[in-house]
This record gives sequence, C-alpha cells and structure tokens, in this order.
Amino acid sequence: MVPGMTTDSLPRQLARTRRFTLGVPVQPEPSADGATVLFLRSRGGTDPLSCLWALDTATGAERLVADPTALGACSSTGIASYCTDASGSWAAFALDGALWLADTRTGSVRAVASGGPVVDPRLDPTGRRIAYVSGGTLRVVGADGTDDRVLAEPEAEDVSYGLAEYVAAAEMYRDRGHWWSPDGRALLVARVDNRPVTRWFLADPTDPQQPPQAIHYPLAGTANAEVTLWLLGLDGNRTRTEVHWDRAAFEYVTAVGWDDHGPYAAVQSRDQRTVRTLAIGANGATRVLAERSDPHWVELLPGLPVRTAGGALVDTADDGDTRHLTVDGKPVTPGGLQLRGVVGTDGERVLFTGSEEPTETHLWTYEPDVGIRKLSSGPGVHSGSERGGTLVLTTGALTTVLRAGGPAHPLTSYAEPPLVTTRPELLRLGPRELRAALYLPTGHRPGDGPLPVLLDPYAGPAMQKVTTGGAWHEKVSQWFADQGFAVLVVDGRGTPGRGPLWEKTIWGDKAGPALEDQIEALHATARLRPGLLDLDRVAIRGWSYGGFLAALAVLRRPDVFHTASAGAAPTDHRLYDTHWQERFLGHPDEHPEHYDSCDLITEAPKLSRPLLLIQGLADDNVFPVHAMRLSSALLAAGRPHEVLPLRATGHRPTDEATVEQLLWHELDFLRRSLGVK
Repeated sequence: MVPGMTTDSLPRQLARTRRFTLGVPVQPEPSADGATVLFLRSRGGTDPLSCLWALDTATGAERLVADPTALGACSSTGIASYCTDASGSWAAFALDGALWLADTRTGSVRAVASGGPVVDPRLDPTGRRIAYVSGGTLRVVGADGTDDRVLAEPEAEDVSYGLAEYVAAAEMYRDRGHWWSPDGRALLVARVDNRPVTRWFLADPTDPQQPPQAIHYPLAGTANAEVTLWLLGLDGNRTRTEVHWDRAAFEYVTAVGWDDHGPYAAVQSRDQRTVRTLAIGANGATRVLAERSDPHWVELLPGLPVRTAGGALVDTADDGDTRHLTVDGKPVTPGGLQLRGVVGTDGERVLFTGSEEPTETHLWTYEPDVGIRKLSSGPGVHSGSERGGTLVLTTGALTTVLRAGGPAHPLTSYAEPPLVTTRPELLRLGPRELRAALYLPTGHRPGDGPLPVLLDPYAGPAMQKVTTGGAWHEKVSQWFADQGFAVLVVDGRGTPGRGPLWEKTIWGDKAGPALEDQIEALHATARLRPGLLDLDRVAIRGWSYGGFLAALAVLRRPDVFHTASAGAAPTDHRLYDTHWQERFLGHPDEHPEHYDSCDLITEAPKLSRPLLLIQGLADDNVFPVHAMRLSSALLAAGRPHEVLPLRATGHRPTDEATVEQLLWHELDFLRRSLGVK
C-alpha cells in the first residue's frame, strides 16, 4: 500500500466530491422580470442529488423548488438540467425518464404524462406546451398533461428527430435538436440520419454475457450523419416544411435559433473554412445573412450567432491576432481583447466573455450607445447571465446575484474546501512568453535541493490549464508537488485565449509545436530557478490530448523525458471524429502526411523509457482501440510498458474507487520510474 492511503487525502476527496462539483450552484438563470434566479445544486459537498432552487433577488432568500427524493425518483444524480418558459414562471425537467413541471413562483411540482421515457424537454415560450424526445420521436404535450401527440417519428432505426448528432454535441456547442417559435405554434427540428455513419462497438470484457453497445462514430475522413432541418406545426406531418440550403457544400449545422425576427441557422463546410448564417423563410427557403471564411478553419464559439431585439446579428470575426465581437458585421471590441463566447442578449445589450490576459476571463457587456464595459474584476475565470435587470456573476464556485438598487446576494455553495492549498507561481517563459504555473511542495524553501520534475499539461486546443480560476486540476498539480515534485504546467501554442494566430499555428501538426513548447518551458524554468529542477529526473503525465502529448514526449524526446503516464491518449488520429480532427489536420485523404506525423503507433519502436497507458474500457470518445493498438505495437517491437485498463470507465473516470486509486497508482509508477523514494 502506498503511504498515506489509509488517511483522508486529496485523491479520496476528489472521488467523493466528484472533483468539487457537488454542492456548487450551477445553471443560474434569472426570470424575465429579474425577481427570481433559478439554479441547480445538491444539498452537500458529497451529495450527488441535484435539486432545483430559486433565490428571491429582493431578499436573498433561497427556497427549494423541486427535490428528486420528495418526487420519489431513483436517480443517482438528480435533476441534470431544466428549461423555462419566456417569463421564467414555469420550469420543465426530466427525472428517471419522467416529465415534471414546476411552478417556480409557488414551488408546486407535478408530473406530466408522457408517451415514453423523456429526453430534453423544452417548454414553449408561452408556457402552454412541452416538446420532448422519446425513442428518437419528437412529441409535444400540453403543460396540463393533455393532448400528448407525435410530431415527427423516425422512418428507420438509425433516424431521430429533435436530438443533436454526435459531432454537434461534442464539438460545436450545439446540444439541442428542436427549437420553439416565440409564439409556441411551431418548431424548427433537426432530423438526424445516422445510417451513413460508421458503427463501433463497446463491450465489457469483464462481463462477456452482456452484448456490446453499438455507437455511431464518424471517423475522420468518413461519412457524417445527414442532418436536415424541418419546420413543423403542431399537427406534425400535415404542416411539415423542409429547410433548403446547399447541403452538399455545407453539411454541418453548427447553430440554430428562432427569435422575433424568425428562424435562423448557421451551416459550415466540411473543410470548416466557411460558415454561413441563414435566415429561414416560412416556405423553407433560406437567404444568407452573413458569411465568414478562414484559410485554416472558422472557430465556433458558444452562444453564436444570435440576434439582438432589434435584429442586429451578433457574431465574431478574426482580424490579425484578435478575435472580435461583431454586431451587424462590425467589430465592436478592441484589439487584444479575445472573445471567448456570448452569454446572451437583453434588448440591444450583449453579454459576453473575453480575455485580455489568457490566464483570466472576464464578463463584459456591449451596448450601441455605450460601447463595451467590464463587469467582473480581479483574477479568475468569470462568467454569468443577465435578464430583467438582474446580473448573475460566477467566478469559479462563487456565484453572486446583483440587482440595481439592492444588495449583492451570494448563492450558497456547499462544496467541500480542498484538503490542499494551491500555491502556483505564474510564469511567462521564453520568447513566446508561454504561460506556465510552477507548483512546489508545501513548505519548500530555497536551497532544499533539486527536485524531480513532473510536467502536467493538457496543452491542446480544447482547454487551458494555466488560469487564475482555481480549477480542480490545480489541486491535483499541487498534490503531486506535495509528494516531492516540482510540477510544471504549460499552455503552449494551440491553446485557447491568446488569439487566432496562436491557435492556428498547429494546423497540420498537432504534435511538433506542442512538444517543442513543453521542452522550451522546462529549460526556461531551469534557467529562471537555478538548482531547483533535477533535469535528470523528468516525468510527464496527461489525459486525453495531454495523454497523447505525454506518450509523444517519451517516444520522441527520451533525452528530455524519462517516464510518462498517458491516460485516454488518442494514438492514431484517424480513429477520432470528423469535425474535431479534420479541423486541425484536414481530410485524411487530402493530407495523409498530417495524420502520419501525429501517429504514435508508428513510433512505438522508439520507446526507451517507462510508459504507463491508462484506458477506460467504456470510453466512447477515445475508444480503447487507441491504447490497445499502441500496446500491441510496443509489444511487437519488444518495448516494455505498462497498461492499466479501467472497467466500466468512460473518457473521464467517475467511479469513486477508480478516481481515488488512479492517482496513487500514477504516483507509484512515476516514483518507481524515476527512482524517487
């Protein structure tokens, strides 16, 4: 047993708190009049059952609206999400496949009869009806539980109505498939035909009696799902109109909406270099409202495109090294302020997030007669929402409700305080001013001798790890430091927050620039802190893209990296999905050299350092084939390595025992590999 496992520890706390997410208020949404803020939260830092709550913005009093236990639910997670009408007076949600409707003013909750297990219920803006999906069929029912009916039914087994396809939900920020008209009399609906898509199968090798799960997964270079849009009246097929656009040229539907100016959609070309925003007419015809293009790819941002109350199109444009917010096609944000996403609009006011310094994200507004204004202050990753004169400002686990003329009211958080206190030193390293965070053991003093080094990056285009936001992974980096390491976390080229030129330097090569930046940061830190780092004992760990980078490091640069722990690592990028991988590497038939340059399997014979491969056997993002093929290639080349398979584990481990013991296992492996006691 590893010393320390018998007492409370950060690995155990991460497991029981689900990485400090339990007890934290999430999805705060003000009502139309700003008098109430709805949100989800469990009752404690280890309680997984999420309840629906409401805060009175005048008094700050919180009240419970919907409790899964009181409703007799058997759910292990509680209420995952909710949807309101335009006023915020009613909230609908699914629980154990049943449909529920809550009166947010009185707190009364009632079940609504449905035609089958309910997925993604959506109240119409008037609060009269609820649309939902059951078994791939789009249905609608009155809010009083009457007149449940089918609006669109699949014509084949692999067809669905009202749901987002895999790449939309995973890569485009579009997790919906049906949208109400403002008057509640019609819907715009996505029809998804998965029949052209490659089917993969996930089986549980520890339970061979169970049949494998079939998953539609569009591999890079293969067919995507066929996605079409339909205008549906409440009588279903009798008033069904297909939306027409050049689907051969624009096969991706990236965003959809319906406001007082009509329905609209954004569509993207397969090479992702062009995005068109289309207005949709009552007859299904479309006209182009705006078009964006880029020689590498057009970056999609959450919340865009959208329109103001007056009909001004809100979107984004890249100009040089700045990603701007645009209104009616004109940039309204200055150079150097990087747009991160749009939270929403209220009248002509636009609420958005942006970064002047990549380690911080702030909440901003734009108004035509005022310009831009920063609403948040101080270090951190800030976001929020605004409606009816009420602003909800979120910074990490802290959420504060602000209403003009009244006091600030924090939403209560029951999250457990971490057992470790993070002490990162934020650095800018080398000529590229790479953003980095250095973690040292608690109580470390100058002159305590050289420390073994652990690089702990993600360093890919999906996320940053070097921020002032206090994320859970910062606690993990500090925990490894407290075990006797100097832990260095580096965000290199391709990571978000530093502008389009920085992000797009990785086009065609997701391996070389990222690895170069980790090495440059390591050596720059050694020069900056002489005698601190033991460069003869350097480890690297990572998950997902970070796992790919960790394995790449020991394969290509064993002179720098002496051991690696690689979790859920994509080893052959041809085995990843279309929209994500083709964005950075192009189509594999057109650019096979890009995929070859990032292929870890062909580099297996180079391994000369200890390597641990960790793989969830139920991972439907980075499938087990990645780890298994690399392991087979290593074995065939006579290269010793270790493989840790995780039973019934998806892309991110959630089982408490697995989460806790995994970190201890990694620590033991790294210590053994580096000869650290």
